[in-house]
Amino acid sequence: MANVLITGGGFGGVVAAERLARTLDAAQHQITLVSRTRRFTFYPALVRLAFGEADAEDISYDLREALVGRGVRFVEATVARVNPFDRSVTLTGGDFAGEIKYDYLVYALGRRLATERVKGFFEHAHHLLSVESALKFGEAVRNFHEGHAVLGSCPGARLEVPVYETAFALAHRLKAEGARARITVISPDYPSEHPTGADLARALRPALEELGVESLYDFPVAEVNAEAVRASDGREVEYDLLMLVPPFEGTSALAGTGLTDEEGFVRVDHTMRVIGAERMYAAGDAVYFSGPKMGHMAVRQAEVAAENLVAELEGRAPQALYEHEVTLVVDAGGKDSVYLHKKLWDEGEKSVSWGRFWSWAKRVHEKYWQAKHS
Repeated sequence: MANVLITGGGFGGVVAAERLARTLDAAQHQITLVSRTRRFTFYPALVRLAFGEADAEDISYDLREALVGRGVRFVEATVARVNPFDRSVTLTGGDFAGEIKYDYLVYALGRRLATERVKGFFEHAHHLLSVESALKFGEAVRNFHEGHAVLGSCPGARLEVPVYETAFALAHRLKAEGARARITVISPDYPSEHPTGADLARALRPALEELGVESLYDFPVAEVNAEAVRASDGREVEYDLLMLVPPFEGTSALAGTGLTDEEGFVRVDHTMRVIGAERMYAAGDAVYFSGPKMGHMAVRQAEVAAENLVAELEGRAPQALYEHEVTLVVDAGGKDSVYLHKKLWDEGEKSVSWGRFWSWAKRVHEKYWQAKHS
């Protein structure tokens, strides 16, 4: 019997657990998923939550109930430490505190928000990367009727979609209210300097300009105070409403193991096996691949990891390979919604289209995920 342990209850961990449960004989193997919370949140819907278009219950479900029905043991606890060389994980709080052993591990702990890297972020900036923060920002939006709204990313942020979706949602709301306000989207670099950036900026520019949304590139936020955001070169932009995506970095669970890059993201090969560790795979925001950190990437990585883990269990060589590509929809609330697909390891291969269909498709995908897993 093999004990398969999955750390993390996001897209990567949940999909890996479900794939393994469908493939492995429950009488011969134990699958355990550890998550610090028993609620799974559909993160692409957090902008809608902030703008009152969804309730928290609409975009989340109970992991314990969903997984038990699939033959997966669920443990609510915090992963404090992973020791891949003696195949153990140290847990704290929740259902279990202590050391748990494994035969195979899928590491899907995601990323941490390194807000401390931007002075004043915690005290003054909103973000949209948790239910609580989205609800708090939504309250600020409802109280914003004039002035200057600044939305954007900090250096090291790995997610653009919520910035643009917030800009569209806020612009439409202000227009409907007849409010006099400015909206500026800021970015730490020029679009051409990161994957998908130029393509996405080019696709969205006409719709943003039509709504009067301004863009400010090459503005690496270094500090935030109660009135302004300051770039590393000293330039300042005053604001009355502020939402920023903070820097991302890997969690500390693998610190000192030599398995991560300088930002704490775990190194894997194209089979999703962790480089330098046996019987260990990784998926989702935890891995070190370049470009944005998105749910569909975590899903595909988890599928590859699960398939190869089963092969290894059965004495076969892992053969499934992950292709790094981005597929995203920016819901602009109508005809200006944008779909972008681009292979990040094959320069130049991409597809871009516009239309109401993509806004509808994103909502349908959200409902499908909720129905499938609840």
